[in-house]
Amino acid sequence: MNLNTKGKEQNTYDAIVVGTGISGGWAAKELCENGLKVLLLERGRDVKHITDYPHALQAPWELEHRGRLSNEIKSKFPYQSVEGNYPITEANQEFWLPFADSPYLHEKPFNWFRGSGVGGKSLLWGRQVYRWGDFDFEANARDGIAVDWPIRYKDLAPWYDHVEKFIGVSGTAEGIDHVPDSIFQAAMDMNCVEKDFKQKMLKSFGKRTVTIGRVAHITQPTDEQTALGRTSCQYRNACTSGCPYGAYFSTQSATLPAALKTGNLTLRPDSIVSSVLYNEKTQKADGVEIIDAKTKEAISFYAKVIFLNASTIGSTHIMLNSVSARFPNGLGNDSGQLGKNLMDHHSRAGASATVEGFEDQYYFGRRANGLFIPRYRNIGSDKRDYIRGFDYQGGGGRQGWSKPLPEDMIGAVLKERSTVPGSWNFSLGAFGETLPYEENKMFLSKTEKDQFGIPKIIFDAEIKDNEKKMRVDMANDAAEMFEAAGFKNIRSYAKDDFALGLSKHEMGTARMGKDPKTSVLNANNQVWGCENVYVTDGAAMTSSNCVNPSLTYMALTARACDHAVSELKRLNL
Repeated sequence: MNLNTKGKEQNTYDAIVVGTGISGGWAAKELCENGLKVLLLERGRDVKHITDYPHALQAPWELEHRGRLSNEIKSKFPYQSVEGNYPITEANQEFWLPFADSPYLHEKPFNWFRGSGVGGKSLLWGRQVYRWGDFDFEANARDGIAVDWPIRYKDLAPWYDHVEKFIGVSGTAEGIDHVPDSIFQAAMDMNCVEKDFKQKMLKSFGKRTVTIGRVAHITQPTDEQTALGRTSCQYRNACTSGCPYGAYFSTQSATLPAALKTGNLTLRPDSIVSSVLYNEKTQKADGVEIIDAKTKEAISFYAKVIFLNASTIGSTHIMLNSVSARFPNGLGNDSGQLGKNLMDHHSRAGASATVEGFEDQYYFGRRANGLFIPRYRNIGSDKRDYIRGFDYQGGGGRQGWSKPLPEDMIGAVLKERSTVPGSWNFSLGAFGETLPYEENKMFLSKTEKDQFGIPKIIFDAEIKDNEKKMRVDMANDAAEMFEAAGFKNIRSYAKDDFALGLSKHEMGTARMGKDPKTSVLNANNQVWGCENVYVTDGAAMTSSNCVNPSLTYMALTARACDHAVSELKRLNL
């Protein structure tokens, strides 16, 4: 699009950040606080903190469908609602992007869950945060697969510190090398059956750690957090409806207000980035082109540095569609690896059981967190018939007012029975590492485009034999632990037709590496051959580990922002 000089000047910033989710919010905050004028682009609508959380303080029975999905809602999310009332609910469906607004194709089943509006999935994530150690940064090199990470724990450790102090992480130090301890606020408390389970596991399995989940929930707010309007977790477990207390970390509660406080941020919602504008003469990116979601007008914005944080799939979608003479197959795709090595944790395997006793005990509130059992397979002397491993999340609880009751029960008896707690139960669900297979990929359709004229994505990815062998242990080990704990009615499970995307931890497709011949990004998250473009969301991941990845995205982003600011000062970008 041609702009006059004045128009181009009005559309020029020091930096452009694409995407307002977990990593995009961090990029905006870090760059703004370093004095850069930043344009923050979001494809969806503006979502204001507190104001735009319509169901945050409503009980399920106050909702039209009691929190359940109506057929109308299901029709908006044909793939994303495959598991019923999770993760999309009546109370949070406004925060998810309907399929019609971001259509895609697949050669193998894939479920893409995408946030809708400012904040992205930072309003919807599970908030579990775990550091990576060298054991996992070295995994590819040790196993001789894919490519080696170009960084190690020492490169990210100070940035993990930086991020954790700001977001607030509650948890307990355990001294585990492959899941390094964070800077913790006070941990959430286990209930009675969980404490009993922990002691029984210590007796039966020794070093198999059982700890409370490490979550981005404030329990002891710092002065910095209080100044942003954030306070402690209220134990409501209504997080994905939006947290008006700012207790859990989200763009709206934390990074966005911090960026706005500098006076350096311009937020532009309803801006669908179609491509990065590459300059053949300078061998750098000049800016990005967007499609205005309301007017369908194509507009170009310009900057010295660009951060792509549109999500794993979103960022790679933009790069694949950024074709030039220099990059005929997509921005930074000299290696041919762009769009390949798509990963997601494989899950939906574990066990459930009932717990006898403890009838005279209960717990306070609705804790938005569970137990965490770190990986223990293929570590030390343990060797399995697959490589890598898995962890567990879950915990114990007691049935409440919504427990099953006889259908013919009415009146005073029904009311009385509803107030009496039901039986205790326990569940553990595993998250397993998926290997970075080159044939697991996303690419652009040559014939089909979306309503904005952008080629649709086609997914072609699946778990393979290594993951399928792992899933046997993921189910059996949980059942074995329950048997050792003396639990009853044990039921193990492993979903046979598990499809990638269900865990919502998409990673890879623009991996970091040491060599432009085999990777898309360098050690500083810069695009090879176009170094003023940084990619710091899940697309950058070279392997997937088995822990929730968002904390690592944040640390990578803060580190890359520091690098970008330094390079700008040196006039290298």
